[in-house]
This record gives sequence, C-alpha cells and structure tokens, in this order.
Amino acid sequence: MMNHEQIVDALNSLVPDAKWQLTGNDYADIVWIEGNKPTLEQLQNELEMLPVKKAQAEAEAAVKKAAAEAKLAALGLTADDLKALGLGGN
Repeated sequence: MMNHEQIVDALNSLVPDAKWQLTGNDYADIVWIEGNKPTLEQLQNELEMLPVKKAQAEAEAAVKKAAAEAKLAALGLTADDLKALGLGGN
C-alpha cells in the first residue's frame, strides 16, 4: 500500500518533468495533465528503488565532500577557512 507522500516522491523521481495532480492515496487518484503516465508496476518499482537511490546519492555526496576536503587540505585550507571567506555553504 502506498501513501500520498510515497506516490509523490516516486512520480517526481520517475517523471520529473511531467504534470499531474494526486487527489488521494492511490494510483487511480493520479490525474495526468502532461507527459507519459507510468504504469502502476513502474510506480511500484520506483518506490522500491527510492531508498537505494537516496543511499547512493548520500554516498556520492560524502565522497565528493571528502575529495573537496582533501583538496583543501592539500592547499593548507579547511572548510572553516572557506566559511570565513564567505565561500563555504555548509
């Protein structure tokens, strides 16, 4: 059983440029406005893959952060140094 938020997340991941409206908590409650409507099976498969995709994105972000910190260290800088210069976001 899917809930409203899960359907929204799966649709946004599966068809990010499509236009649709979800009026309930079921596949039948999707009102398709523009784009190709995925099948129920595609939506369910995407829902199952979302935790994997999220974990992969988090792992990739961690690797990029570590690489950036290593580059800063090679230059004798830290993330705090960048923040002090107004260049660091996090």
